[in-house]
Amino acid sequence: MKIEHFAFNVAEPEAIADWYCRHLGMEVRRRIDHAARTHFLADSSGAVMIEIYNNPADQVPPYPDMDPLLLHLAFVSRDPEADSRLLVSAGARVVDEVRLRDGSHLVMLKDPWGFSIQLCRRGAPMMNS
Repeated sequence: MKIEHFAFNVAEPEAIADWYCRHLGMEVRRRIDHAARTHFLADSSGAVMIEIYNNPADQVPPYPDMDPLLLHLAFVSRDPEADSRLLVSAGARVVDEVRLRDGSHLVMLKDPWGFSIQLCRRGAPMMNS
């Protein structure tokens, strides 16, 4: 099986979808303008999607209070240092930065709504390009 998408219940799906498209290179593949205001966002490969929505039937998790190790969305980055500077200038904040002996460089950030995102440059890529 292949993963189609991973879904996040959020408070402001329109604003988050716009920010992820402008600053993380995602693209809206489907938008549903009913009560949940659902946005399916594809990454630049077109092979991975996330779903951003607001479903009032359940709570929005307290993302700002959650440790990034509990939940985060990781993006491949050729230059995590430069990309993190751009994201910080767009309202994100750096939480942690790690350089591993294998050459990997990982930067953990919180987006402007407090959701954890990670920028990854692996010493040995784990995914097919």
